[in-house]
Amino acid sequence: MFKKNSKQMARNNEVESPAINIIRKGTEIKGDVTCSGDIRIDGTLKGTLVSQGKVVVGSNGLIDGEVTCKNADISGTIKAKLTVKELLQLKPTANILGDINANKLSIDPGASFTGSCNMGSVVKGIQNEEEQETFEEAQTA
Repeated sequence: MFKKNSKQMARNNEVESPAINIIRKGTEIKGDVTCSGDIRIDGTLKGTLVSQGKVVVGSNGLIDGEVTCKNADISGTIKAKLTVKELLQLKPTANILGDINANKLSIDPGASFTGSCNMGSVVKGIQNEEEQETFEEAQTA
């Protein structure tokens, strides 16, 4: 009466999307973290973070190390070298102690930043010494 036919079985139509990882307040991680999706940090990370997606640091979040990601939205504290391939947003409660390399940078009033900042293309945009000397000579002439 009832037959199982594998061709007529229900299929899983979920679209696979990268996971969102969360390090909650009260959690401390010592070591390197690599993720292919987005990550939110409300706890503490002491080490290197590499994300293919967006890094969100909540107002209670702390990263002490090095961060490389596609996009970042910072409300907490980062004591690290920060490399962002696209957009870095510093919210009013953000506190950055370290160097920033970002393609685009948005800083809200109230955010604190101590360090150096390089904007523009992270990979491209590095001039060789001859081009730099030619540019400097043109500037002084």
